[in-house]
Amino acid sequence: MMKKIRKFLFRLFLVIMVIGFIYFTFEMIKACLITPRMIEKSLENSDLKVSDLSQWQLDALLAVEDPNFYNHNGVDLKTPGAGITTITQGLVKIFYFEEFKPGFDKIKQTLIARFVMDRLVTKDEQLTLFLNYVYLGNIKGKLVRGFEQAAKAYYNKTVKKLSKDEYLSIVAMIIAPNNFHINDHPEANAERTKRIKKVVSGEYKPKKLMDLYYGELDEETQKGLPPASYFPSLVKNKCLESLQLLKAKIKNLSWRGVQSLSRLFATEKNRLLQRLKEL
Repeated sequence: MMKKIRKFLFRLFLVIMVIGFIYFTFEMIKACLITPRMIEKSLENSDLKVSDLSQWQLDALLAVEDPNFYNHNGVDLKTPGAGITTITQGLVKIFYFEEFKPGFDKIKQTLIARFVMDRLVTKDEQLTLFLNYVYLGNIKGKLVRGFEQAAKAYYNKTVKKLSKDEYLSIVAMIIAPNNFHINDHPEANAERTKRIKKVVSGEYKPKKLMDLYYGELDEETQKGLPPASYFPSLVKNKCLESLQLLKAKIKNLSWRGVQSLSRLFATEKNRLLQRLKEL
């Protein structure tokens, strides 16, 4: 009986793999066909070019958003501070999805970034698109897209005339425009801008792939964000709360049960605390 079940599950797995392969192959072929014209039209409608940025502005943007941008092939899961979404993948999300959902869409996004966008669109063209189409919050219900719009909307200036702090405050919004909004959450934006300045100057170096916030975040700022930063303070607090609840429940058990579970608790507690220290 178990042998038949395993055989059935194996065949089901193969069928799912074949269907998945056909689906993603079709999606990449479709992306290849629509990309040239779509990108050409989008570039024609772009107000800001890479050459319009100063070298400092370009370096600052890449240090935060995609440190290894000019060297990777659309996907980067190694560079500290890069996160799991490169500029190339971010563009795929903007141009190829009406509604992006985690899971299969992430696989599709990664494949298109690697095998379509990065092969058909030059790095400077990608940056131009990112500068003009990245979502940067909204003001009174009106979407703000691109750095030129953001500079005018938040500071009534062109990108070229922004001070370094003003420019970095816009960069600070990219990761989560609502949480780090210049007008709606000025304190959170100012704190992130301050941390970014340390990254740009080299004073702070991201420690791991998901070191995206460059330190702990207060609970208010972290609301709605995935606890994936190198210092996920909320996760630490939740783990410590769970330890305390477990300890309280142990007190209500029989003495023999207490002895057994206490040893287990002490072992697991030490392991967990060691892992927390490593975060």
